[in-house]
Amino acid sequence: MNIQSKTVLVTGGGSGIGYAIAKLLSEKGNKVILSGRNAAKIEKAAKTLGLDYIVCDVTNAEAVNNLVTRLNTDYDGLSVLINNAGVANLYKLSEDARAYEKSKQEFETNYFAPVRLTEALLPLLKKQPEAAIINITSNVTFHPLLVLPTYSDSKAALHSHTVALRLSLSKDTNIKVFEVMPSLINTDATKDMGGEQNGLPPQVVAEDLYYGLEEDRYEIYVGETGKQRDAYFANPVAAVESFNQGLF
Repeated sequence: MNIQSKTVLVTGGGSGIGYAIAKLLSEKGNKVILSGRNAAKIEKAAKTLGLDYIVCDVTNAEAVNNLVTRLNTDYDGLSVLINNAGVANLYKLSEDARAYEKSKQEFETNYFAPVRLTEALLPLLKKQPEAAIINITSNVTFHPLLVLPTYSDSKAALHSHTVALRLSLSKDTNIKVFEVMPSLINTDATKDMGGEQNGLPPQVVAEDLYYGLEEDRYEIYVGETGKQRDAYFANPVAAVESFNQGLF
């Protein structure tokens, strides 16, 4: 698809992957709107990049309704939605892990929020000659990482939803549905899991996303994700054990 002169919304755009995506797409001639729940953070990012922004907690129904109303009023040319906002808890499953609480938080942000926002924006996206929904998932969509167990669950769920959404919209709309699956990226959120030492720069995700959209690659693998996917489908048991080496 042509990813120039588009109006783009990036959720979780205040830092990390979202910030890098917003920066690159803006440089490529798109009108980018940042969204995030931390007002100070999203305002600072928008000011640095020279972009518009809307403060919104995507897990809050009223805030999402306000966001959608604002977009329909002030940005009725919106044609690209990038669901990037996410949260992860680093822990291992055990009897005292409080997995339910952590998974509830992760699913609210990583799964339910993009499902709700996407559905709410479909009428606006359908009005455009060409439109796209881009869900940022992870290399854990195919198999879990034991120290991110319920985060892995939430991204697997979003992967499944993305596939269903892509097929559902393919017959009678101009909306293309993409999924970007990064491996370990160096962001503030990954410091406790070795992101600074072993992670790729967020700019790599932005570049792979951009060229993936241009080439209509509906599943965009970043870093080691493509190799990990192939290994999983070749031998699931061996791939999961290798992926979690030293963690069990």
